[in-house]
Amino acid sequence: MDRRSFLGRTLAGAAAVTLSGLPLGMVSACTPEKKTANKAELKLSFQEGIAPGSTLAEKLDYMENLGVAGFEPGGNNLAGRVDEISRALNGRNIKVSAICAGFGGFILAEDPKVKAEFDTTMREIIAAAGELASTGVIMVPAFNGQHPCRPHTLETREYLTEQLHELGEYALKCGTTVILEPLNRGEAFYLRQVADAAAICRDSKSAGVKCMGDFWHMQEETSDYAAFMSAGTEYLQHVHIASRARRVMPGEDGEKDNYMDGLRALKELGYDKYVSFECGSAGDRAVTVPAAVALLREQWEKA
Repeated sequence: MDRRSFLGRTLAGAAAVTLSGLPLGMVSACTPEKKTANKAELKLSFQEGIAPGSTLAEKLDYMENLGVAGFEPGGNNLAGRVDEISRALNGRNIKVSAICAGFGGFILAEDPKVKAEFDTTMREIIAAAGELASTGVIMVPAFNGQHPCRPHTLETREYLTEQLHELGEYALKCGTTVILEPLNRGEAFYLRQVADAAAICRDSKSAGVKCMGDFWHMQEETSDYAAFMSAGTEYLQHVHIASRARRVMPGEDGEKDNYMDGLRALKELGYDKYVSFECGSAGDRAVTVPAAVALLREQWEKA
């Protein structure tokens, strides 16, 4: 045996002995994982006030012509609109994305009557969301102006996770989810970053509790990329988008409206849910809306 063969066999044997002494999990961690197909696609969604049009049918026609895939209605009186929305979407290439709030009261209310109002109205919206095959109902634990509110303490967090567990399990029975939305500090003191929302989802111990990111509110974050990655595929259920200075149409604030850091994270995660417009417009919607759609598609391709 020559020197090269001897060394090759000796090193291979040493490696085998070393690996045999490791826990199975560590050995498997050294094995390259098989890559799975990336499901990521830019599925744009509009809230009801985004598209030009005087009727829901006109708005949906406009959206369909732009290739918009999702419709995000408000939750107010959603139960009474299930038939209307279902009929309007019948035969179209548009589905209901998330439902934007619409409930009364709030989950962290200290007043039992206000909390009871939340429980009743939120469950009504969740049930209607399930009928519409929505991805979930967006909620905020408490806005700054909602009082009296439970204090920002560990006990409050534990209470919130318990309440969300019950709500999440109910949402699963209805075929949908509850989606926590972090807001900027000007609007909410309790939940401001995507990682915090994801941690609450985890601690709620219900697959029916998810979270989202909103590019406008995510100016609280140090990185759009890290914010989405902190939620990951397990918890990230929805995304809102607006311009980054005035909360108008993407692109209306010029160079500030760069979303590629966050879009890159969505692509790497294989995100296959919706990016939904929640914004106003400083200009003519007939111009600003298609321009915003074009901008996002361009940045998605570059991200």
